[in-house]
Amino acid sequence: MTSDKGAAFVLPRGATGFFRLKDGPLPEVDQRMFRTALYAAARAAKGRVGQVEEQAYPRTFHTATVITGAGEHVVLCHVHHPWIAFAGELRDWYTDEFLTPPPWAHAFADLGFVVLDRARLTTSLTDVDTSILTPGEWRDIRLYGITTLGGVLFNSWD
Repeated sequence: MTSDKGAAFVLPRGATGFFRLKDGPLPEVDQRMFRTALYAAARAAKGRVGQVEEQAYPRTFHTATVITGAGEHVVLCHVHHPWIAFAGELRDWYTDEFLTPPPWAHAFADLGFVVLDRARLTTSLTDVDTSILTPGEWRDIRLYGITTLGGVLFNSWD
């Protein structure tokens, strides 16, 4: 299951990884569920799980690789929301370097994750509902020159 291209993406609290103490802690994706989905995806791909790296501050996502006969696939999992993305290489942040999900990405959706496709992730922020963002978040978005939804979601701002 990929995201619905027709609907506007609404950023929820925590999408950027920043939070305000007065708002309380951000939600967290269960790392065990991510690993379970990752191994299910590797089985569906007739491959194996390669590297897995848990999120570390200030990054907003976990990374992993699935190795198949077609090569190595980089999987990103947002730490606060159950969003999955695919990229061509491991990095500390992304702007528009996202790939189309492989056919076996359904394994993540089958376990409750939302698989975001390249079209959605490269959507301009002008086409995203950003009303939840604080002035501080906007300051960082401008400072880092982020213009896409994927750049907001999969970042490493400090």
